[in-house]
Amino acid sequence: MTRATTRSGRTTAAGLRAFLATDRGRLALVGGAALTVFAAGVGVGGLLGGGPDDAVVTVRGPVPSPSAAVPPSDRATGTGAVTPTVEPVVPSTASGVSTTAGGQDQGGGAPVAAGTPKAPVARFDCPATGTRVTSAAQLTAALAAASAGDAIILADGVYTGAFVATAKATPDAPVYLCGGRSAVLDGGSTSGGYVLHLDGATGWRVSGFTVRNGQKGVMVDGGRGNALQDLLVEEIGDEAVHLRRQSTGNVVRGLTIRDTGRRKEKFGEGVYVGSAESNWCDVNGCDPDRSDGNFVLDNRIGPTTAESVDVKEGTSGGVVAGNVLDGTGLVGADSWVDVKGNGWLVTGNRGTRSPMDGFQTHVVADGWGRDNTFRGNVADLAGGSGVGYYLHKDVPNTVACSNRATGAAGGLSNRPCT
Repeated sequence: MTRATTRSGRTTAAGLRAFLATDRGRLALVGGAALTVFAAGVGVGGLLGGGPDDAVVTVRGPVPSPSAAVPPSDRATGTGAVTPTVEPVVPSTASGVSTTAGGQDQGGGAPVAAGTPKAPVARFDCPATGTRVTSAAQLTAALAAASAGDAIILADGVYTGAFVATAKATPDAPVYLCGGRSAVLDGGSTSGGYVLHLDGATGWRVSGFTVRNGQKGVMVDGGRGNALQDLLVEEIGDEAVHLRRQSTGNVVRGLTIRDTGRRKEKFGEGVYVGSAESNWCDVNGCDPDRSDGNFVLDNRIGPTTAESVDVKEGTSGGVVAGNVLDGTGLVGADSWVDVKGNGWLVTGNRGTRSPMDGFQTHVVADGWGRDNTFRGNVADLAGGSGVGYYLHKDVPNTVACSNRATGAAGGLSNRPCT
């Protein structure tokens, strides 16, 4: 968002630049040797060498028990029910991350170079049999009773309510929650609540159905080794998908995300990873929210009112690859991807239309916003006033010369490519 921001108190570009001129802003450069992925608690060897479903991420310290409630101060009037959008599920594998180190362009994001880490969860197929549900009450009961190895199959229809999954499963015996596009989880209002909340859940495989009409679409709190795949998430008050409270080793793959920010435009991100420094005391005892080693792959994101992918300070070692990003309607931010964490790889993404920049880094907390790499991305800003790839402050980050940018007033980057 506008070249430097926290989740709370977002302001205009001019206001943010003014912040950088203050003592607080200047202090963002002070304090820190680079934090590596391993120091942040992610097993680098596992990320680079583990199998597709290996548990490759380790977080040091306990994961707090989060609350499902949305703070009253974060509520406002939203829109009502929306007619379901029915469309086929078309898996996208442009990133090639799910099974191989490299990939080919298959009509989605740009080709991804060899050497990209494997995702912690591979693309999966839903079981043909399981507990079939046809009502919101049955779904609520099935989620509460779920255990490792179970499958919950959604019949077509509208399921109105806020749904919570807490079961802990394993890579060898995950819990499946599956349905077609015509199975719709409807939160009832964009003014409050999470439509689907994975609250401390591990090893879930969630696929295929539609999530709509809540303040948040899918919230993952303290989740490990979960995969969201081929969902349609639309008509959301704030962000569509949020991984927070030290959620690690999760995969967001093949989603279609659109029409966010119906409650507040500046909070309408597509995928949001971690928590802003201003919220650390609320979500993690004032320590960084180390939601590390998460992969955002092969999604179609947009229109959204804020960033397609917003990566917060405190997170490390994730991958954003193979995504198609549409900046139409981008009014609460000025780029598709904003990385404020450390050691992230952003590769093989294709973006179109942005008011300013395509991809950005920012230093908004001491020691963060560094050691990130952008390579093999394609940016068509269609007249954006900035650059394809904007690196904030003189800290180590890399824009590879394999990136491309067109329609950018400032050219490829504000720093030389390497």
